[in-house]
Amino acid sequence: MKFEKEAWINAIGLAVMLVVGACATQLAGAVDNEKVLYRFKGGTDGKYPYGSLTRDAKGNLYGTTYFGGASGAGTVFRLGKTGKQKVLHSFTGGKDGGYPVAGVIMDAAGNLYGTTLQGGDFGAGTVFKVDTTGHETVLYTFTGAYDGAFPYAGLMMDAAGNLYGTASSGGFPPYTGLVFKLDTTGHETVLYYFMNKGDGAYPLAGVIMDANGNVYGTTYYGGTSGAGTVFKVDGAGTETVLYSFTGGNDGSNPVAGVTMDGKGNLYGTTEFGGSSPDCGPLGCGVVFKLDTTNKETVLHTFGGAGGEGANPTAGLLLDAKGNLYGTTEYGGGGSNGAGMAFKLDKTGKETKLEVFTGGTDGGFPYAGLIRDSAGNLYGTGQLGGNLSDCTNNISNGCGVVFKITP
Repeated sequence: MKFEKEAWINAIGLAVMLVVGACATQLAGAVDNEKVLYRFKGGTDGKYPYGSLTRDAKGNLYGTTYFGGASGAGTVFRLGKTGKQKVLHSFTGGKDGGYPVAGVIMDAAGNLYGTTLQGGDFGAGTVFKVDTTGHETVLYTFTGAYDGAFPYAGLMMDAAGNLYGTASSGGFPPYTGLVFKLDTTGHETVLYYFMNKGDGAYPLAGVIMDANGNVYGTTYYGGTSGAGTVFKVDGAGTETVLYSFTGGNDGSNPVAGVTMDGKGNLYGTTEFGGSSPDCGPLGCGVVFKLDTTNKETVLHTFGGAGGEGANPTAGLLLDAKGNLYGTTEYGGGGSNGAGMAFKLDKTGKETKLEVFTGGTDGGFPYAGLIRDSAGNLYGTGQLGGNLSDCTNNISNGCGVVFKITP
């Protein structure tokens, strides 16, 4: 079995971030609650942070960059409270992995865990650990065959230390991805193979787990209309499609996964779909809720007058009051349609928290937000920042880490 790796990445990988550029709404408006904590230079410090951040008890932030580092194949970094950045690991693109899209998670001892889209023994990606000294260990290397290929999403960890995630490709024919578990010895178990027969195809997002050990996630394609799904996989490996997007007003093509509240309701975003015509026939995307009966409610449709956001590729953050926080990759009303950060309250009212310009403030946030105990939000912009000091990219910048104080 042979995978056309570059064709796959171009078709559904990083090209997803760029294909909707024409959707950017460029209307007047300014919201500025942001402080840039770090601007990447594009050299050994890293370039293009696509993933979300993790924060430790001391306030240090941890993340990844897709490019840059000593070998140009991406980094794992730490950003201190004073704004000092340290590269914990530079990927070579070889056996240690390369080109991480997702961020990292942290265990109680301070070790970091993540995935790389490529690299490893077979070039099909890895699961890795970076310890507190910066030493990287490859916990699993994908073969590109039945065990999966090209893990696009990050990981979740259960109480026993097992890791769960998705591979965006590989598995059984038609090789449309899978859900996996990696135990503490590095043994992989495939929990479910997607077959693109109404069950979903090509998961780009990670998974979450409920108290009963069921995992939940999304697929970018597949389902009854080919526009993606929300799914559940139980402990026996049985998959249930909770919802199939139609590609219409209900949304289409979820890049991100789902968030669950205390009652078992699921919340998420779709990159396309919705009722707004502003992004053409594809739509500008939606925020949705899926209740415990699997009824979908669109909480917010992106696009429209007033410089609305467009095309959310990130998941949602849910606070104790039921407010949702997220980002859109495009739109927002800034000068370059470079996206925004938003809050959605329980009534569906949207508040713009930050409108990005794509300039020195950063822009085009692909990942979602994290929140500290004081309510401050942290995230990454994949572009912007050092517009005149970014290796091999002197116009668009190499990305930023930002803080928003609502």
